[in-house]
Amino acid sequence: MPDILPPDLTHLAAIMLLAVSFAGSFITAAFGIGGGVVFLGACAILMPPAAIIPVHGVVQLGSNSIRALMFLRHIMWTALPAFVVGSLIGVAIGGSVVVSLPGWLIQSVVGVFILWVVFAKPPKWLSQWPLITGLVSSFLTMFFGATGPFVAGFVKAQNLDRHTHIATHAALMTVQHGLKVAMFGFLGFAFADWTLFIAGLIAAGAFGTWAGKFVLGRMTDHGFHRVLNVILVLIALRLIWGGVVAFLVSS
Repeated sequence: MPDILPPDLTHLAAIMLLAVSFAGSFITAAFGIGGGVVFLGACAILMPPAAIIPVHGVVQLGSNSIRALMFLRHIMWTALPAFVVGSLIGVAIGGSVVVSLPGWLIQSVVGVFILWVVFAKPPKWLSQWPLITGLVSSFLTMFFGATGPFVAGFVKAQNLDRHTHIATHAALMTVQHGLKVAMFGFLGFAFADWTLFIAGLIAAGAFGTWAGKFVLGRMTDHGFHRVLNVILVLIALRLIWGGVVAFLVSS
């Protein structure tokens, strides 16, 4: 076990992260969103700070790739080219500049944006400009980590059936996390210390995705979108609350 675990990670923390990786992938496969944020929260508590965003990115790359493959025939491929271009620009900017925006502001803005998507008519650009969605979300993901809810806003605006929603969201997030991981590798993060444990996390996520796929198959599109909206609202409120608390602490 000592050879498998990276430095500064206890056995208990490792077991808990494996369990959360399974649970997070199950949630996303069954309900469309939420698993990445759940896993990021666990990473923030249990991992060394410098490893949180890079390791989360690799695990989410693995989980989303597996989910995209499982739902491959449902992917809306027309959204990918522009999203890829936007993501390349966003990751390049995010990896090369020092961000002056405080974390609490980013959290709060993303939270408000999600509430807007759920309760208001989605902005027209959100459904028609995957390039902008890719650029903004990929820029944010370099610092915030779990921008799946932001991308979910774009996918939701397409009014897709539940299988196409899951598949397209997974494909877009695979692109985004892949570019993010490549950038962190370029910036010098030591992924080698985490290789075996990351493989375990991805395997746990694969089992979670497989289990969640069965739940998805037993839902209706109406039930899926109802649960999706509830999860998005809870995530948004958590982001806004976290942003407010962080602001008050820093004041």
